[in-house]
Amino acid sequence: MHKNNIFKIKPLLLAFALTSILASASSFSQENNKNKLPEIGAAGFSVLSIDKERQIGNAMMRHIRASQPLINDPVLIEYINDLGNRLVKNAQDVNYSFEFFIINNKEINAFAFFGGHVGIHSGLITLADSESELASVIAHEVSHVTQRHLARRLEAQSRSQPLTMAGMISGVLLALVNPTVGMAALTTAMAASKQSGINFTRGNEQEADRVGITLLANSGFDPQGAPAFFNKMATKYRYKSKPPAMLLTHPVPQSRIAEARIRAHGLESQPLAPSLTFALAKSRIEARYEGDPEANIAKFKSRIKKLQYTYKEAAHYGLALSYFEGKNYGEAKSIMESLIKDDKNNLFYADVLTDIYIKTKEFDKAITMLDELNLLMPNNQVVALNYANALLEAKEYSRAEVLLQDFLLVKSDNFMAYDILTTVYRKQKKSALMHATQGEVFALLGAYARAIDELQTGYNFASKQPLIEKRIKARILQFQDQEDKLKKL
Repeated sequence: MHKNNIFKIKPLLLAFALTSILASASSFSQENNKNKLPEIGAAGFSVLSIDKERQIGNAMMRHIRASQPLINDPVLIEYINDLGNRLVKNAQDVNYSFEFFIINNKEINAFAFFGGHVGIHSGLITLADSESELASVIAHEVSHVTQRHLARRLEAQSRSQPLTMAGMISGVLLALVNPTVGMAALTTAMAASKQSGINFTRGNEQEADRVGITLLANSGFDPQGAPAFFNKMATKYRYKSKPPAMLLTHPVPQSRIAEARIRAHGLESQPLAPSLTFALAKSRIEARYEGDPEANIAKFKSRIKKLQYTYKEAAHYGLALSYFEGKNYGEAKSIMESLIKDDKNNLFYADVLTDIYIKTKEFDKAITMLDELNLLMPNNQVVALNYANALLEAKEYSRAEVLLQDFLLVKSDNFMAYDILTTVYRKQKKSALMHATQGEVFALLGAYARAIDELQTGYNFASKQPLIEKRIKARILQFQDQEDKLKKL
């Protein structure tokens, strides 16, 4: 599924709201905890409760959806969440469900923030040579979340410099967008207690390394993936005047690499076969989100000729995607039909074939393939979104509508499903529902005012449709309530 629509909404109000949240949290901590002894084992709780942390994290995620080039690609979203949740299910102190996402950026970076949100830049995935290397970075970020490092850091700062907390949260937001600027803002905010802030950060990194490498091993990955990736980063960028974002936020001196290697040696390591899904994910990013089609076709042809691949299938998959991006649908179709013949339930393959069949107007082939997969994997996001898109292109709007409505009952926050459903309603001239669904898209971007405007417009089209009127009125009240809660956190 080729879906790269990105809404850009200026997030200044959200940044101010989050700054106010942290400032009020600091004030609350000062006023209500003067005579309270800290609870052992409850680090971070005096500043932010788990519930508030979750709410702030969700608000920050909406900010990122609105302002960053997220890869809205169901295949890659499913892959990175499957990989991340293989780690989460073996982690301790998990207080919320995790969400993993990919930013379309070749700069090497990964980060975690409130409420179990973990972002990975696409460039980091293509830099990794094995799934264990990629998993080591994700395990490290998961550990930052489970150990509540951000909340603990804010708590430590509130004891000595409570007024720096608002500056710190602004710095966190900036760091997600631009690590160099963001880290400068954090440094300024902590200037009065600079040394303690640095020590706390080093302690966070050491703890995340220790917990993360153990988590990596307990989840069935090679623990040597962590020191291997650290060493690769340090070697690759040792003499660079501008290191990647990840080295600014996660420095890797030789002592840290050595400690990681010692920890990994102390854990049981079993031979691990290469991962086809990891190889396919790398090829997909390279072919679809990096370079130009002509150069990519030459690159994948060269790899195939020189046998420079872990999986031949992944190299051919990258070549087919490159042909597709270059609008050579015949060559792409030939390769993909050959690949799926031997692996008919592979969703990487089904996704690209759907795109090809839509371009070649072979809608029946796409619908037949996806109907079979939908019976086998109901409500799978890759299948459901591709199926709905194929039905939309085939002008089978009623079937697409029912499919998406059913999917949204179980995946109520799926941005792409609402986006496609908005188009389905537009094609059906169901104006009230179209505006209501567009409102859901804006709400997921944190633009509540625009979401409410869309709902009110939809309400104006819903005369003589009492059920739709009631639904829209109820949703307006819910969005107003969510906006109020954000301001009152």
